[in-house]
Amino acid sequence: MIAQFLLSILSDAFHAMRLTIPHYVRAHAITVAILCGLGPQTVQAAGPDEVHRQMDHIETAGGDSGFGFSNGSVIVAPVPFSNPTIGSGLALGAGYLFKIDPGSKTSVIGLGAMRSDNGSQAAGLMTNLAFDNNRWLLNLFAGKADVRYDLYTSLGPIPIHQDGQLARFNLAYGVTEDLSFGGVIRYLNTSIAVDGTSFPSLPPQYSPDLNLEIITAGFSADWDRRDNSDYPTDGSRLTAEATRSFFVDTGRASYDKANIKYDTYRPLAADSTLAFRGVFCAATDETPFFDQCSIGATDNMRGFNSTQFLDLRSTSFQAEYRRRFGPRWGAVAFGGIGWTGAKLSEFGDGGSHSAIGLGARYRVSKKFPIDFSVDISHSNLGDDQIYIYVGQRF
Repeated sequence: MIAQFLLSILSDAFHAMRLTIPHYVRAHAITVAILCGLGPQTVQAAGPDEVHRQMDHIETAGGDSGFGFSNGSVIVAPVPFSNPTIGSGLALGAGYLFKIDPGSKTSVIGLGAMRSDNGSQAAGLMTNLAFDNNRWLLNLFAGKADVRYDLYTSLGPIPIHQDGQLARFNLAYGVTEDLSFGGVIRYLNTSIAVDGTSFPSLPPQYSPDLNLEIITAGFSADWDRRDNSDYPTDGSRLTAEATRSFFVDTGRASYDKANIKYDTYRPLAADSTLAFRGVFCAATDETPFFDQCSIGATDNMRGFNSTQFLDLRSTSFQAEYRRRFGPRWGAVAFGGIGWTGAKLSEFGDGGSHSAIGLGARYRVSKKFPIDFSVDISHSNLGDDQIYIYVGQRF
C-alpha cells in the first residue's frame, strides 16, 4: 500500500501539470488518478472557481513554444483531494517544465507534498524526460511518506501507521507513436505498526510484513490509441506490467506481480461518451499485504477503501457515461464490479463487490480538457463515498 500511495502523490500534486507531461511517461511512471474516496471526514476542498484560478498560469506555461532547458517555465499547482484511506487534504506540486528538443513533448522536474486531516503526510521528487522526438522516455521518482489508514482484517478495521521511502526508475522506448516498452526498478523500505492503543498488535499473519526492504525489477508495455490522454472520447489503451521483487537481508522468497489494464472509449454524440475499463491483477504467495491486488487501488474503482479487499488475485470491470453541458460543465454516471481471491477458482467465494454513482465535472482549463471532479458512489455494502480529484478516473 505504501508503494501504491507514494507513486500516487505526485499524480495528485502534478495532475494540473499533466497538460504538458508526455503521455508515454505518465503511463509508466505515475498512477494516473489518486486513490480517491471519502470516509466520515468532512470535505474541505477548493471549489471549481479557485481551481480555475490556479490553472491560469499553468496554461501560459504549457503554451511556451521554445525548447531547451533555459526556455522552461516554473509552475505551482495546489490540488485538493479526498481519500477513504487517508482522509481529506491538499497536495501541492511545484515544477519546472521544458522541452529538450522541438520534436519531443514537455519534460518536467518537480517537487510534490501532501498532508491529510488524519495526519498522513508525504513528499516526493519527480523527473520526467522526453527526448529524441519522444522515442525515449525517462522517469525518476523518490519519495517519503508517513501514512495512517485502516487495515481490514478478520478482527475488523485496525488503525495502521506505515512509513516508508520509495525510489523508482523507469526507462521506456517508443517503438511507434502508439506503442512503447519499458523497464522499471524500484526500491522500498517500509515499517508498519498499529496506530493507537485499541489493538495491541496485528493478527499473526501480518507479522512478516511489518518491517521490509524490497528491490523490484520488471517490464512494462503501453499501447495507447486514444484520441486524447486527458479526456478521451475515442480509441483504446492497453497497459501491462510484470515485476519480480526481492527482500533485502532476509531469507524470504521473492514474489512476482503482474497487472493488465484495458480502457476503451466510444463516442455516442458530439457531447457524450461511453468509457469502459477492465483490470486483472495477479501476485504470488510471498507478496506483502500492502503490495497485493486491491479493489480500489489497482483499478481506481470507486466505492471501497483500497485496503478493504486485498488478495493475490483481483479483476474488475467498470463503465462510465460522460456528458458535456456546454464548455464548462459536465456529468457522469458510473458503475463497477470486482472480485478478489487467492486463486482464480476462488473469485466467487467472497462474493462480488459492486458500486454505482453519479458525478459532476467542471472544466478548469479553456485550453485543455481538464476537469475538476466530484463523485458520489454507493456500494453493495450500503456505504456512500465522496470523491474529489482533478481529471478522470480512467
